[in-house]
Amino acid sequence: MKKVIFAASSGGHITEILKLEELFQEYDYLLVTEETEVTAKLKQKYKTEYLIYGPNKNIFKYIINIILNLYKCIQIVRKFKPDTIVSTGAQIGGFMCYIGKIFGAKVIYIESLAKTQTLSKTGKNIYRIADKFYVQWESLAKKYEKAEYLGRLI
Repeated sequence: MKKVIFAASSGGHITEILKLEELFQEYDYLLVTEETEVTAKLKQKYKTEYLIYGPNKNIFKYIINIILNLYKCIQIVRKFKPDTIVSTGAQIGGFMCYIGKIFGAKVIYIESLAKTQTLSKTGKNIYRIADKFYVQWESLAKKYEKAEYLGRLI
């Protein structure tokens, strides 16, 4: 069975990735997100690993959290050995995509439904390395050669 990590930051990004829940049964999966009050309940229902939630109000703490999260992402990928990383963004999703790619995983990125005119910052960064890059709006597929529009995915 293929191993897939579904990765997304907390908030709207994790809400979008959870719309792919029916795919979880088709794979040996792992859900990776930030630990917050809202996401703490996910572990009761899904196979989940948490990273540190790091708002950027305190720049020093933010940088430390990024370093710790990068390290934890490497640990997760090395231990789980995914064939594929699926992400809807943002920061955590981007980290997992790059680290997964370094370790030989395929990367599937699904741009947020909220992005109608341009790609998100994470989308722009992952666009270069993604094996599949999906957008939710036909207009975006016309702007970005590698982007695919299949209708609303999430």
